[in-house]
Amino acid sequence: MSEDIISKLKENVIQGRKTEDDEGIEEDLTGPGVIELTQQALDANIPANQIIMDGLTSGMEVVGEKFSTKEYYIPDMLASADAVGAAMDLLKPHLEKSGVAGKGKFAIVTVKGDIHDIGKNIVAILLKGAGYDVYDLGIDIPTEKIVEYVKNEKPDYLGLSALLTTTMVVMGDVIEALKSAGIRDSVKVLVGGAAVSEEYAKEIGADFYCLDGFDAVKKLDALQAA
Repeated sequence: MSEDIISKLKENVIQGRKTEDDEGIEEDLTGPGVIELTQQALDANIPANQIIMDGLTSGMEVVGEKFSTKEYYIPDMLASADAVGAAMDLLKPHLEKSGVAGKGKFAIVTVKGDIHDIGKNIVAILLKGAGYDVYDLGIDIPTEKIVEYVKNEKPDYLGLSALLTTTMVVMGDVIEALKSAGIRDSVKVLVGGAAVSEEYAKEIGADFYCLDGFDAVKKLDALQAA
């Protein structure tokens, strides 16, 4: 029975069915969605970490593959990620109760002068679904506010997003400001966005360049496993 619930959960993640009322990619799929199946798994005393690894994460890995091969588009991927995020909200108190540690606190922001947020939002949803505590600071955020947040809230990771070549330079300003405040070494900095590259990330002293949300999850998980 447990394997059946987890199998259905994974399939519904792939189909992007948050609840039983959602159609999913394949319109003939019916029955409980991700939220209902997650609750069923908890009711069946399946460990929360098994629900995450074998159901949610395993499903999102398939979604990531389909997205990379262009079988899935952004709305498809977002539907799956949103469903997983809702399931993680349901699982969080059970994880805390069982003593399973979260993967860390991740703050994400679009830098000053840039109001684009689609990429940032996708990264935030995927990271939340992967088990990170995500704090979205918003768009067009001044450097001093970002530094103040890092100083006071002490996130493990800071994601900086910029779409434009004119605003990506602010990422370098943020890193320099973190150095000036003496807190650069307290946080891993990830950068991404249409104008950003691996070379630019190295140039400004970022810890990681992320091509997209799936790449961010992969790099952070690899860092934790090291």
